[in-house]
Amino acid sequence: MKDPIVEEVRKHRMDHTRKFGGDLSAICDDLRLIQSKSGHNVVRLPPRKIEHQNSSDRRIEPRR
Repeated sequence: MKDPIVEEVRKHRMDHTRKFGGDLSAICDDLRLIQSKSGHNVVRLPPRKIEHQNSSDRRIEPRR
């Protein structure tokens, strides 16, 4: 089953890609320009550190 919203997003993405001949750098530059002109604040959060869990830290409950 095709989702019409997904299809529309894909169409616009392909149109935008064709506009810049597939040049990823130019596409990203254009998207940044659109973003800056939008007037919306862009929130950039620092990456969260993933806590590594050792197998010895896990407690295994016995089956009953």
